[in-house]
Amino acid sequence: MENEIIEARIGKYLTERGLKLSVAESCTGGLIGHRITNIPGSSNYYLGSITAYAYEAKVRLLGVKWSTLEKFGAVSEETVLEMATGIKNVFDADIGLAVSGIAGPGGGMPHKPVGYTWIGLSSENFVKAWNFTWKGNRIENKEQTAQKALELLEEYLVSL
Repeated sequence: MENEIIEARIGKYLTERGLKLSVAESCTGGLIGHRITNIPGSSNYYLGSITAYAYEAKVRLLGVKWSTLEKFGAVSEETVLEMATGIKNVFDADIGLAVSGIAGPGGGMPHKPVGYTWIGLSSENFVKAWNFTWKGNRIENKEQTAQKALELLEEYLVSL
């Protein structure tokens, strides 16, 4: 499996373990779902995704609390974990993967610069978030976020 692209490896791990995946995307705008569905047969393990860019979409579609967004912002550990759990619940999936970040070129702040990103994963017995700050342009930040989210998902699946 080492020579296969990460999306194919993830598909094999999900299939072998009988697990279903769903994804909540903000800053990546659907890139993770796009990459996963490039693999033939992905409908056997990938239930779908929601691209929830605005606060209203995160609340209405993913069950993120307004109070979480108001207190911590969209790009936070708290929000990305609510997104991951929310997408898992919406699709009744085994694993929910979520990303939220500041792709740029605008939107950065001193404590949350352009490239600042959170990735969250939620399953029955595992809930965790990771924080990264990328140094690229908008497209590079989106690509780095999608790649890292897939890498973290693969690490989780290998650990099962």
